[in-house]
Amino acid sequence: MKYNVDHILLKHKYEAEDVLRLLQSGKLFTDLAEKYSQCSSSQRGGSLGVVDGGQLDGDFEEALSALKEGEVTSIPVRTRFGYHIIRRNSLK
Repeated sequence: MKYNVDHILLKHKYEAEDVLRLLQSGKLFTDLAEKYSQCSSSQRGGSLGVVDGGQLDGDFEEALSALKEGEVTSIPVRTRFGYHIIRRNSLK
């Protein structure tokens, strides 16, 4: 399976929860990714682009596969890299 995915990576759970609240209050995902994400994808608004299933961290992919297109995780997802807020996009 292929996914088109954006994410915001943060070191601590409380940081991820704060950014998630900002997102839920109407802030743009791309703006928050550029400002807060600790991943190099922050320069692209959090975009990881289109990725193949099986190439992602298991916990990340499990959360991603549960999302419908356009949805964002409702809680931060912990992986060995930190805490992620994940958005699944359509495969255009």
